[in-house]
Amino acid sequence: MIRKALLILGLICSAAIAQAQPAGAACRTDTVTLRGDWGQARFSVELADTPQTRSQGLMHRESMPKSAGMLFIYDAPQRATFWMRNTLISLDMIFTDDTGVVQHVHHRAIPGDETTIDGGDGILTVLEINGGLARAMGITPGSEMRHPAFEAAAAAWPC
Repeated sequence: MIRKALLILGLICSAAIAQAQPAGAACRTDTVTLRGDWGQARFSVELADTPQTRSQGLMHRESMPKSAGMLFIYDAPQRATFWMRNTLISLDMIFTDDTGVVQHVHHRAIPGDETTIDGGDGILTVLEINGGLARAMGITPGSEMRHPAFEAAAAAWPC
């Protein structure tokens, strides 16, 4: 019970920090900001924007800070599928279209599982965060992501 309360308090603090940041600070390549009816959250991210980095992903990592993640960026919207081969930690996968709107959230992908996780068509980015955080924070389809990967003219929440 205390652990859950501390997790929620940490998430609230992270969301409060994200809300206090000026717009320019939220639009860095190493930062993703999400918002929705549930509030806001910010994650420090590593980019997976080449075939090699997307192929490696978060494999062989034993842990990841709660406020961190990996953002997979594709050259153009496409069908995005993942698996958990050689991945040691549970992950939530947040799939967005080219406007930054969340289309699908896959909760608690199982470490080592090679079952295909299908995020659907028209996906430009996928944010991987620690398993359980998306549900705890309330991140759902329709939430919006802010990042320079989304063209400002088309973005639901432009930089």
